[in-house]
Amino acid sequence: MTLRRSWLPYVVFCPLLVAALVVGSRGGKEPVTAQQRVDRIARQVRCPTCASQSVADSRAPASDAIRDEVQRRVDNGERDSEILSFLVGRYGKDIMLKPEAKGVTGLVWVLPLVGAVCALAGLGFAFRRWRARPPTEVSAEDRALVAEARRR
Repeated sequence: MTLRRSWLPYVVFCPLLVAALVVGSRGGKEPVTAQQRVDRIARQVRCPTCASQSVADSRAPASDAIRDEVQRRVDNGERDSEILSFLVGRYGKDIMLKPEAKGVTGLVWVLPLVGAVCALAGLGFAFRRWRARPPTEVSAEDRALVAEARRR
């Protein structure tokens, strides 16, 4: 099997795997009930008084107030993006549990991917180098040593 044929399954399989992961991570349909929308928004927002806890998980008074505000706005028919924009405007960008993928915070999302690609490329080059080594030639001295060892 040639080198190109041995890499062909990987070249075909890797994009399919990435596509399957992307499609699978996107999830299902949008929540349909108001309570599901409130829960989803509350899971995206950080409690202002708790350490790295979402508003949905926190029982602090500040989280209760934010959940009530989100519930009121959902009942008024506002879109999720409008509600999140309101909360960011009121509490600042730090209120969001997941940083936006813009500017310097974009590096948080991009650097792991770049590192994984570099690691895979390095492994590919290493495997290619290990495979491409020419076979070592056996000298007459080596043959004589082996023959002598067999006689013993």
